[in-house]
Amino acid sequence: MTTMTTEKTIPADPYPWPYNGDLKPENTALIVIDMQTDFCGKGGYVDAMGYDLSLTQAPIEPIKAVLDAMRAGGFHIIHTREGHRPDLSDLPANKRWRSQQIGAGIGDPGPCGKILVRGEKGWDIIPELYPEPGEPIIDKPGKGSFCATDLDMMLRQRGIANIVLTGITTDVCVHTTMREANDRGYECLLLEDCCGATDAGNHQAAIKMVKMQGGVFGTVSTSRVLIEGLNS
Repeated sequence: MTTMTTEKTIPADPYPWPYNGDLKPENTALIVIDMQTDFCGKGGYVDAMGYDLSLTQAPIEPIKAVLDAMRAGGFHIIHTREGHRPDLSDLPANKRWRSQQIGAGIGDPGPCGKILVRGEKGWDIIPELYPEPGEPIIDKPGKGSFCATDLDMMLRQRGIANIVLTGITTDVCVHTTMREANDRGYECLLLEDCCGATDAGNHQAAIKMVKMQGGVFGTVSTSRVLIEGLNS
């Protein structure tokens, strides 16, 4: 008896995702990266640096729509937070020094508590996108979600092959995570309207980098196209 398999892909640029048509809830995870008050809220790290918060707040509604769709579809959902231990023992000296030069020293007191310190108000995920019970949160000390975390083990234990990437910022934490995932063999889709950067030009450049060389780190789509594809 021959078992029929149905391929399913999402329209994306430069190629439909996933490359092999093997898209199903059991092997696919949505990762929501660093949607924390420190990066997109008043009084947080990005605000203290003087950047335009509207750029990092823009992905909130599109991410919310994708979260609703993928939760309803039974897909894996994982969140990340960047932050350091309260004693700053995992904060490299050069990282702290650089932040201090622009008036937003990591570990220094601010309107939302100590900047980028675990347990502080600014460090936590914004209420609009807060994880539901059972959705893992990866607490990371750096830009990439795989560095000094158990994310890779968690994904492999769940049998994840495909990753949908969202969050902030496109050019730093999201891009670093996508590169790390690609090197580990995960099939990556970046949703460009579900990401944001502190500079619009950096956001566009980061999107372009993914599309080069036939999709050097994966492929790119939008929240609307993904949701329509999942519902078709």
